[in-house]
Amino acid sequence: MGKAYIVGAGPGDPDLITVKALRCIQKADVILYDRLVNPELLKEAKRDCHLIYCGKKPNYHTLQQETINHLLVKYTKQGKNVVRLKGGDPFVFGRGAEEVEALVEHGLPVEVVPGITAGVAAPAYAGIPITHRELGSSFAIVTGHKPKGKPTDINWKSLATAVDTLAIYMGMTNLPYICEELMKHGKKADTPIAIIQQGTTSAQRTVTGTLSSIVGIVKKEEIQNPAMIVVGEVVTFRDKLRLLEEGEKAERYATMA
Repeated sequence: MGKAYIVGAGPGDPDLITVKALRCIQKADVILYDRLVNPELLKEAKRDCHLIYCGKKPNYHTLQQETINHLLVKYTKQGKNVVRLKGGDPFVFGRGAEEVEALVEHGLPVEVVPGITAGVAAPAYAGIPITHRELGSSFAIVTGHKPKGKPTDINWKSLATAVDTLAIYMGMTNLPYICEELMKHGKKADTPIAIIQQGTTSAQRTVTGTLSSIVGIVKKEEIQNPAMIVVGEVVTFRDKLRLLEEGEKAERYATMA
């Protein structure tokens, strides 16, 4: 009997993968990998490793979840080391729990290897701390998408008033709706918000605005998925950090002159 590993590949930068996750990739006989997994990581696999693409885009899935579960079970039963390589962390909106459940139901050994999630890493790469002693002492990780469309079953009222910072995944399609819900339930229209496209990669782009202005900014700048949405006062730290960096550069230049 083989063993399955549900592995988090991190948010995009291949250097952010954990040592344990890298070891799993290197010894795998089969790897089922997602769309947002950095291709550089697959170069670490054995030459004879069987690679299976399981990428999912909005409204289009290369393989249905039931098929992925079936393949995990099939190859593990064949005595292979099977890695299910998922972007970010497998238990943060990654369906990792469903895959673990399928393997356990067949009596197969499975291990979860956590990964760095984009809700923390992407803001950090953009100069935004997800928590800050003065700006935000609590945060929530929220999905901005549901299989049937708008996330109407999410308690936006509680999120708007009880949490300092929101890290919203998969929310670009529903950005106007999310902003309206947050403002309707207590968030001020001038609450800072950042959109981080392709966070932690060389193609990362970040735009900032307010709940009332960000939709227009995103349209103008043509920001697209995949992107993280960060709502809260912690976003203002990005501007503070930029000013500090500019001040240091000016001081160094003056010293050199």
